Amino acid sequence: MPTPDPDIPVREAATPAGLATAIAELVTCGSIEMTADRLDDARDLAAALPAGTKVYVNHLPHHAPGTRLAAMQALHDAGLEAVPHVAARRVTSRADLEALLDGAVRRAGVRKVLLVGGDDPVPLGPYADSVALLRDGVLAACGVREVGIAGYPEGHPRIPKPAIERALADKLQTAAAQGMGAYVVTQFSFAPARVVEYLAALASSLPAVPVYVGIAGPTDPAQLVRFAQRCGVSASLRALRDQGMNLVRLVTHTDPGDQVVAIARYCLARSACNVVGTHFFSFGGAMRTAAWMNRAIAGGA
Repeated sequence: MPTPDPDIPVREAATPAGLATAIAELVTCGSIEMTADRLDDARDLAAALPAGTKVYVNHLPHHAPGTRLAAMQALHDAGLEAVPHVAARRVTSRADLEALLDGAVRRAGVRKVLLVGGDDPVPLGPYADSVALLRDGVLAACGVREVGIAGYPEGHPRIPKPAIERALADKLQTAAAQGMGAYVVTQFSFAPARVVEYLAALASSLPAVPVYVGIAGPTDPAQLVRFAQRCGVSASLRALRDQGMNLVRLVTHTDPGDQVVAIARYCLARSACNVVGTHFFSFGGAMRTAAWMNRAIAGGA
């Protein structure tokens, strides 16, 4: 990814009121994740978040297609926008994926999916990675109109950076050729400076591509460390530890506030910014994260 252009103009530093407004806008335009087998969360999320908020339904190995579809329909019925994860390596067959997407589009009003590769060492079906699934054309054929693509501010633990960049360009071109829009959802990180650098590079190289910045929601520290190691953000974990941050003190970093402030300052400072919202990883604690989002929207985070 190219180095950010130093000639891109910046604005004045944010005032406190302007910063609060920017945070509220980022969160209002943002999204959250929920676990497919917690149907009651759909109603509770609707009570805490603005109507139409995007709620991503995760794709875990133990969740049957029927469970995921029921969660999407519950979100739709509650006035929220359901967005399913599709993990390419966990798709057992094209027919199964078609059945899920057809039901999601017809019964839950789904128009977007977040397409990821999946962590399974061996594909369970015909798709070795997310590029292969996208090229297949099944998403567009089933009525999907936008595809979310993962972005990696800290890189990927198993994929070299040049390969990630080539895959991103390939996915954007393939989606456009199939008449679908595309946007980037970044992995979370504990290093705001690294995230801002990544966002600036995206703004320089892909200024027309909307970006949602991944943020870790308020989470138990030990659980957060486990997810961070699994998701490949160990670099920023090591940075915290190099600063003398042990697991007990890491609890002060489990509130999303510092991360969101850094992103809001970045958006306010640049005249060219394609960040449109935040995406909160809730790690199974959707309601705790939604309550934080509610306070941020009201200006009290």
